[in-house]
Amino acid sequence: MSIEIRRVTTKKELREFIRFNYELYKDNPYSVPDLLEDMLSTFSKTKNPAFEFCEADYFLAYKDGKLAGRVAAIINHRANNTWNTRNVRFGWIDFIDDQQVSAALISAVKLWGKQRGMTDIVGPLGFTDIDAEGMLIEGYDQLSTMATIYNYPYYPRHMEALGFEKQTDWIEMRLTVPERLPDEYARVAELVKRRYNLHIRKLKSRQEIFHSDIVRKIFDIINEAYAPLFGYSKMSNRQIELYVKEYFPLLDLRMITIVEDANNEPVAVGVSMPSLSRALQKAHGKLFPTGWYHLARALFVKHSPTLDLLLVGVKKEYQNKGVNALLFADLIPIYIKMGFKYGETNPELETNEKVQAQWKYLSGRIHKRRRCYHKSL
Repeated sequence: MSIEIRRVTTKKELREFIRFNYELYKDNPYSVPDLLEDMLSTFSKTKNPAFEFCEADYFLAYKDGKLAGRVAAIINHRANNTWNTRNVRFGWIDFIDDQQVSAALISAVKLWGKQRGMTDIVGPLGFTDIDAEGMLIEGYDQLSTMATIYNYPYYPRHMEALGFEKQTDWIEMRLTVPERLPDEYARVAELVKRRYNLHIRKLKSRQEIFHSDIVRKIFDIINEAYAPLFGYSKMSNRQIELYVKEYFPLLDLRMITIVEDANNEPVAVGVSMPSLSRALQKAHGKLFPTGWYHLARALFVKHSPTLDLLLVGVKKEYQNKGVNALLFADLIPIYIKMGFKYGETNPELETNEKVQAQWKYLSGRIHKRRRCYHKSL
């Protein structure tokens, strides 16, 4: 049995790279496929602003001539400079349950990284933290989200057999939307509002998104709040412009809450949306010809009973002062009115106990865990 590694060089190969994940998981009830159209932009050196500070190549593995795996090799120079590392990242890794295949894919990334002066290999990671990251190690019987990775249980076994060790873990929480706003949130929110002279701002129209500086200020908060987190690299202006253009038009303005100070300057933000997991499964990973219908229906007609908490950020000087309670005191009544029953957090570092503690009044429970692996080259 021979394993051949080929670097992706054509549009046809790139499509095969993207769709291999769908083919591997198309019968799995928990995996949520990426959209082909989104991935084509993500992997494009001209369309993805992350290539301002990243370089990458993509590799396919063939076993006896049949496609058997894929992996992206990435260097985020901004993250390496920020954290004083020389890491090559492996991302978008998928493979059949064959140790030779996974070993060949990782070897391709290691060689690619060594040729560029890297000393360590880490992953799964994307270009930036906006991309899905972390290999699932618990929660294989839980529905994935559009922003996270699903993988079979044999993946971590392969990584350990290849000598990888834990770098860090993320957890994901399953929350219950209460029947009414918990008294604890209401009490703390009122106290924080008076003590720091804060107030809630709601966006009233799409015009505010595209014709004001509010979204820029929101992303400034996210950059500041996430800066200390593992491997984070600051989002560039082009990245922000892309996210605003592609994703903000899909958001329900009711599910965006901004906390401002006495000078009407944003100090915290919470952004959420209905889960699109089932809709993406029905779309089979493609917008066309009918995938757009399932997504539009889930967003604007009949949403899932579960919502995704996309972004929660608080400026550094307001952290650990109860400002999050102000966000939830506004959002929870909206979730109740809209009929949501559950909430799903994005991955949170297992060491971030302060963030996890905020979910205790929403019956938060850990239902998934994912890992970033590390190995010296």
